[in-house]
Order: sequence, then structure tokens, then C-alpha cells
Amino acid sequence: MKLQNIKYLFAAVLLAGVVSCSDDDDNTPITIDPVPTPTEVDFSGTFAQQDQMGRAAINTVLGGDSAAKNSFNTTIPSEMVAGFQQAFLDKAVALHGAFGVEYEENILALDAQTLTTLLAQDVLQVAPDAPTTYFDGTNVLTGRTLSDDVVDVSLILLFGGNNGDKYNGQDLDDDGTPDLPILVTDNVSAGTGAMGTTTFPYLVGPQ
Repeated sequence: MKLQNIKYLFAAVLLAGVVSCSDDDDNTPITIDPVPTPTEVDFSGTFAQQDQMGRAAINTVLGGDSAAKNSFNTTIPSEMVAGFQQAFLDKAVALHGAFGVEYEENILALDAQTLTTLLAQDVLQVAPDAPTTYFDGTNVLTGRTLSDDVVDVSLILLFGGNNGDKYNGQDLDDDGTPDLPILVTDNVSAGTGAMGTTTFPYLVGPQ
């Protein structure tokens, strides 16, 4: 009798196991919720200007310490001349004086006062009826093209003097050692490849 009961109990357990382990792989496709649509960026609110660059290297060379540079970057153009022209003038004169020379009119016949007034308002002008160029030997600051070496042009206007090469490593006392530094170029070539073309992203590959 006990043996018979054990047999029935074993059969019941086995049947329960078969039922509970039924084949779930019935090839029914699994439905996945679609990717939610991204929420549109909210541009409402108050924004603060953090940086700007109309002309390359101007703030870097003439802008003073970090606090002054940051202040320049967050100032609107209409307030720049009043806020920074005098500091730019003092810095330009001091940089020349550090090498025992005085600022002289540059290749555009601009004296230090006029040049620093022009540079203190950091905007990039565009002349609709003239060739677009940062400087091509005749036209100046009428715009900017991809092939313009804007840093060298800025340095020449600041340190080049009448002929554009005043600070170009000259040996003033003929002793074989340069007495003036090279300040009219950053010595970075315009490069080749995409530079000066319409190919995005307008970058030069490794040289």
C-alpha cells in the first residue's frame, strides 16, 4: 500500500514538473517600446555672454591679465573702446618700450592711438563692395576668408612698423646676435589640403 502511494506521488510530481517547464520559445516577436522622442531644447531664460572673437590674437596680446581678458570677452562691442582702448594703448607702447624702441606708424599709417581704438572694438567688418580679405596688401579688414593668415596680419599691424617687419629678429648693433624678437609672425604656416577651400571642416591634416 505504501509503495502504491509513493508511485502515485512520484507521478504527480513528475507531471507538475513537465507542466511547469513547458516550452516558452514559441517564436513570438518581443515588442520593444520605441525610443522616446527627444525633448526640444529650451532656450528660454537669461543667457550670459562668455566669449567672443572678432579678430584673432588681439585680446591675447593686449588684454592684460586673465581678469581683464575675461572682462573683454563679456563686454558688448559698443562699450569696448571706452572700456579697453587706453589699456590696449598702454600695453602696445610698453611692449615696444621693453626693447628700447618706440611705436611707429604701421603699414596702414595708423599711429598707436588710432590702431588701438580700431582694435579695441572687437568686431569683424564686412565690406559689401570690396574684395573680402583680412589684408591683401591693398584692402584691409573688409572681411575674412579661409586662406587669410589673420594672426600674422594682426601682429604685423601691431609690431611691423612702417614696412611691416620692424620686429623680425633684427641685429641692431651688428654683433651677430638678434636684438629684437620676431613678433610679426606666429611662424605657423597656412598649411595645405582643405585650408582655403570650401571643404568642411576646413582643417589641415597632420603635417
